[in-house]
Amino acid sequence: MKFAREGRPFILVGFGVLGALGALAAVAGGGWWAAPVAWLPVALWIPAFFRDPARQGPRGDGLVIAPADGRVVSIVELDEPEFVRGRALRISVFMNVFNVHVNRHPVSGTVALRAYRPGTFVNATLDKASEHNEQMSLGIRTARGPVLVRQIAGLVARRIVTDPAVGETVTQGERLGLIRFGSRVDTFLPADAVPGVQVGDRTRAGETVIGEWP
Repeated sequence: MKFAREGRPFILVGFGVLGALGALAAVAGGGWWAAPVAWLPVALWIPAFFRDPARQGPRGDGLVIAPADGRVVSIVELDEPEFVRGRALRISVFMNVFNVHVNRHPVSGTVALRAYRPGTFVNATLDKASEHNEQMSLGIRTARGPVLVRQIAGLVARRIVTDPAVGETVTQGERLGLIRFGSRVDTFLPADAVPGVQVGDRTRAGETVIGEWP
């Protein structure tokens, strides 16, 4: 299994703590064995959180692919003034702490916007998280039109990683970045795009078609 590079220090620390607790329990004995037993699920969860599985799915400039693993919590039409600059269809995917947190590009194109905005850390399942939470917006110019991807920090998320810089060419399905730990990704499409998912659906980054161009 491949792991996201940002997770390697956490994985080492997790198993380092497990080894230290095991050594302490071996020396002290008795009730000290409860400590490594209690820590074991945490040590196993950390690499599971940072896993970066290969993803193969449908591709094409007429398709928009899910940028994140998780659950669709909102599909709304609204005004998006920053990049789409007009009416847009926003599809929001919430990632819990058990989902793969590596994000992937929903479309191929050229990065024309990269904008960070500090903010709060309310529950990412709430609609107000799209407006008030810490976030990074990535605008991609495609052959069909503009697409905006917004990585949003959640209640416990404190680190947003976004790989490409303005001017870079990106490829659908490739890694976009990562958010830790528990978060949300919004995808903004022109309003006449056709959604491919419904609220409550589960998505897999790089595989699930969440929308199509008209």
